[in-house]
Amino acid sequence: MKPNPRLDRRTFLQGASAVAAATTAAPMISPLSESLSAAESATTSAESLVGRLYSTLSQQQRNDVCFDWNHQDPKRGLLRTFVANNWNVTRHEIVDDFYSDEQRELITQIFESIVHPNWHERYYRQLEDDAGGFGVEQSIAIFGKPNEGKFELVLTGRHMTLRCDGNSADHVAFGGPIFYGHAPVDSEDPKHTDNVFWSQAVAANDLYKMLDGKQQREALLRRTPREQSVAFRGKQTIPGLPVTEMSSDQKEHLQKTLGLLVEMYRESDQQEALNCLKTQGGLDACSLAFYQDSDIGNDGVWDNWRLEGPSFVWHYRGKPHVHVWVNVADDASVKLNA
Repeated sequence: MKPNPRLDRRTFLQGASAVAAATTAAPMISPLSESLSAAESATTSAESLVGRLYSTLSQQQRNDVCFDWNHQDPKRGLLRTFVANNWNVTRHEIVDDFYSDEQRELITQIFESIVHPNWHERYYRQLEDDAGGFGVEQSIAIFGKPNEGKFELVLTGRHMTLRCDGNSADHVAFGGPIFYGHAPVDSEDPKHTDNVFWSQAVAANDLYKMLDGKQQREALLRRTPREQSVAFRGKQTIPGLPVTEMSSDQKEHLQKTLGLLVEMYRESDQQEALNCLKTQGGLDACSLAFYQDSDIGNDGVWDNWRLEGPSFVWHYRGKPHVHVWVNVADDASVKLNA
């Protein structure tokens, strides 16, 4: 279904996000499934779609949303690598008349190509809850020129920073630091009802229950660090329980939890993140920490936790709702811009 720019925003979103009230047996119908055949979508990369989008942009559009690879913003520094929990990389929302029907459709396809198909429905639910649907309060920018060297598309909005870089960005996974989150309600209940990302925290807390008393005392810290503090520590001591102190069954569960963290994204990004982690020593170089100061309901299920290595940070803040900051590279000297 192609959105008509003359329609009001809500009407467009109902078609674009396609979060239907489906039964559990019925698959979600998305813009990608409507606009691309199954065979085409399987062979069309996000990067090639960025190239197609770029080719459709007018000079005026390029002036507003396209930048040099190392473009410096007066307030945000290197704009391509900036990350935040709620921001817009450019001023034009995807739903605005600034974009044509074809361009909005291509942007949607790029989004769905970055996110693993098994997560499309959950991501659309997050977008509906947090912003009113895909494209609202979201914007894009393209850095560099597709098909002419390094390039990267950045998609931003409330509770989202996603990137598509085609391995143009050296040393980093996901094209650079990313962010995801969800707030079905602003202050969630202890079970985080309807939060699409809470299963990740459940898996981490299940591991906490497997730890013995000494391990739990080492893993449980008093105060959550500032959530934006996800710069790499390198060879410094990392707070929490070192993975090297875990038993084989505990390590196996942690490996499964790591799989839940990366499974949301396309397979190439999953593999890149895992390769970066391996370069820095794998999970054995990491520590796992839980935080006492933000326990919703005082139920001993730790809403805030963090898996961290020399150049791997997955910071999960669950109170009052989920914010997750991700920074992964194969080199700890890579600087964070947040």
